[in-house]
This record gives sequence, C-alpha cells and structure tokens, in this order.
Amino acid sequence: MKILKNILKFIAVLVILFALFVIYASISDYKPDPTELVFESENPDTIDVNKDLSLMIWNIGYCGLSDDMDFFYDGGKQVRTSKENVYENFGFIKSTLKNNDSLDFVLLQEVDLHSKRSYYLNELDSFVQILPDFKSFFGKNYDVTFVPTPPIKPLGRVKSGLVSFTKHNPKSVIRYSFPGNYSWPVKLFMLDRCFLVKRFPTSNQKELIVINTHNSAYDDGSLKKQQMAYLKTFLVDEFNKGNYIIVGGDWNQNPPDVDYSKIKENSPTKRFVLNPIDIDYLPKDWTWFYDPGTPTNRYLNAPYKKGKTITPIIDFYLMSPNIFPANVKTQDFDFKNSDHQPVVCKINLN
Repeated sequence: MKILKNILKFIAVLVILFALFVIYASISDYKPDPTELVFESENPDTIDVNKDLSLMIWNIGYCGLSDDMDFFYDGGKQVRTSKENVYENFGFIKSTLKNNDSLDFVLLQEVDLHSKRSYYLNELDSFVQILPDFKSFFGKNYDVTFVPTPPIKPLGRVKSGLVSFTKHNPKSVIRYSFPGNYSWPVKLFMLDRCFLVKRFPTSNQKELIVINTHNSAYDDGSLKKQQMAYLKTFLVDEFNKGNYIIVGGDWNQNPPDVDYSKIKENSPTKRFVLNPIDIDYLPKDWTWFYDPGTPTNRYLNAPYKKGKTITPIIDFYLMSPNIFPANVKTQDFDFKNSDHQPVVCKINLN
C-alpha cells in the first residue's frame, strides 16, 4: 500500500509539473500581430525598370541539416547533428553567400539567432558581416523557450526566422502573419508562419514588391490552403494597382505543373505531406519560375543517399505578368550542407 501511495504521489507531481510547464508555455507563447512594420524609410532607392535584377532563395536548414542528418519529426531518429558538423555547414553557407554577393536580393529561411539545435550560433550577425553591401531584415517565425519533443532528448530553445538581404533601400518592410495554426497545446511549440514584404518605388511610378515566404510543412494541406488563399488576395490586390511582384522561398509544396503524386503516395514520412499548388491558383500569365532539372529539397527520414533519397522541387519563384523571367538555376551542392539548395534567378521589369 505504501509503495502504491508513493507511485501515486510521483504521478501527481509529474502531472502538476507538466501543467505548470504548459501554463508557462501559454503565457510566454510568441503571438505576432497580423502585420508588423519591420522597417520604413523616407528616402528609399528607386528601382530602374530598364535594368535586370537578380535574386537568390535558400532555406539554409539552420546550418544543422547536412547530408548526415535524419530528423525525428520526419521519421528519422536524430534531433541535431554534431557541433562540428554545424560549424562546417555554417562555414560553407557563409562562403556560398559571399560568392553570391553580386546579387540584388538574397532571401533566406531557417536562420537561427539563438537555438539549441544550432549550438546557439547567431547566424544572422555573421551573415550581415560577410554581406556588408546589403541591408538585412529579419522576420521571426519561431520563438519557443523550450520545445519538449522528443521527450528523451528535447529540441529545447529555438529562435529563428526569415532574413531578406537587399542592396536597395526599401520604402518599407512588413511582416505578414499567415492565418491558421495547430490546435492547442501543439501550437505553443510550432512555428508561427509568415511572409516578409519589401516595397520599393520604381522609375515608372509603380512599386516593386519582393516577398520572402516560408509556408507550413507539417500539416495535411489545410494550413497551406489557408496560407495560399491569404497570399493570393494580397498578390491580386497589389497587381491590380499596377505593381511588380516576385515571391520566393520555401513553399513546402510543389509548383502547379510538377506531378509528385507517386512521391505523395509512397512517402516515407507521414508528417510532411507534399501537396501541389492548384493549377488555377492564379491566371496563366503569372509565372512559376524554377529550374526543372535540379531538385531543391531532400527528405529527412534518413541520411542522404544520392539516387535513393527523395528529392523534390519545393523552393521556387512566383512572378506577376509584368515581370520577364530571364533565367533561373539551382546551385547543385548535392545536399551536403543543407537539406535545401539555393535557387538563383535573373528578371527584368517589363
């Protein structure tokens, strides 16, 4: 009887501690506003519509998702790679950004500021230092004091987000929260998805809008549908004003004209569902711009093996009809230092 009482007391203590933890997580939960002004200038640079513009998009995988990694949330076993691997990935990503410093815009996703998974590196500060000719703007989408999963080896502290680098001084930069979220209490420990909008005046009295996006990954498609509907309203409204719009980033879904139905049917991970964007999402004169010959992402259910690991295209650009797509190329690094590969493009404003 005494043993039973002690067991019940122990269980009661665990329940109380868990309840206190959930209460704390609820109180400290990051709750971004629908829109947040990140930056504003009275003297923005005017974009010449007769000159080409160049961009890069890259989900850097917080410097922790190199080819050695599988990930517990994708059906793998590991929570994080070694510190040595993180620093190696970090060095490679810095050198790659430096090699692309002639571009006009660099749009990054999963940049950590202070996270256990990347050994508390401030990646943003280091990127700013190696890109001195760029202005940088951060849009936070993950700020959790302690992620308790997996229970035996929890992910812990995470602070991360989108970063947009630009050589041109914008009129404004605004963070837009995507609608929808997971149910409580799961949402307390998940990302608060967003897109980051940079706005520039153009030489023909219009505006260029450059958007950095990172859509939901771990859902059945319902969250992404809400997000895409919200984004569509924003895009159509801006285009009806005569503005130029380019969206780039990690969409966590494939372009409308790419068929990955076999991948979806035979997926090795159940949490990440690869959904296609609806073919009639926007009128046909909008351009989905990507390199069809090179994958941009690899699955994380197991360490990377060339020819065996699933490798879709989920990082790409969307451009309004008044933008001419000149060329696009995915830089193929065989997923050595990130689970995503950078995509570089050149465009011209018609």
